[in-house]
Amino acid sequence: MLVEGDALIGITLVALGMVLTPGPNMLYLVSRSLSQGSVAGLVSLGGTAVGFVAYMTMANLGLAAVFIVVPWLYTLIKVAGAVYLLHLAWRAFRPGGPALFEAHDLARDSNVRLFGMGLATNLLNPKAAIMYVALIPQFLEPSSGNVVAQGFVLGGVQITVSIVVNTLIILGAGSIAALLRGRPHWLPWQRRATGTMLVGVGVHLLVDAPSPAAV
Repeated sequence: MLVEGDALIGITLVALGMVLTPGPNMLYLVSRSLSQGSVAGLVSLGGTAVGFVAYMTMANLGLAAVFIVVPWLYTLIKVAGAVYLLHLAWRAFRPGGPALFEAHDLARDSNVRLFGMGLATNLLNPKAAIMYVALIPQFLEPSSGNVVAQGFVLGGVQITVSIVVNTLIILGAGSIAALLRGRPHWLPWQRRATGTMLVGVGVHLLVDAPSPAAV
């Protein structure tokens, strides 16, 4: 099997934790959906998805060669990715940390601009860069076969999770925002759930970090 089940589960959990942690993509998509409707949010999401594909392609083709030349970099990247996940968890747990649907209204834009802004927001999003440069490579197993193909499979899983979750959020943005405004005590629990997921994956990756890439 090209990609092990543990790797698929791991990247799914990481992708869920990342997409549910407020960042540039989330804030832009929710704000756009609240101010201009769900169609505008979905058009923007299309641009975001293209940005993920661009990151996935560049990272997979570049990192495959780097890991062969510099095997120890694999361990360093594992540690960096785990530390970043723990940082996101700390942001979710701390009092006053960011929560979903804390967005600002935006002026109306054309579909072309919506798509372009979604693409630009993702390409300039440090979370997207770290996902492909520091997180997905940790789940590659060179001994299982072509690491480039594995990277595209795992990247495809991450993109699918991101699109599905963001689509649901976009379609329900107005209703969810109104619900949370009426129940502000739910927001801390959302942050705690996200933080707990990130801590679990981050600690697991730190424990596994000493394992070198088997090239």
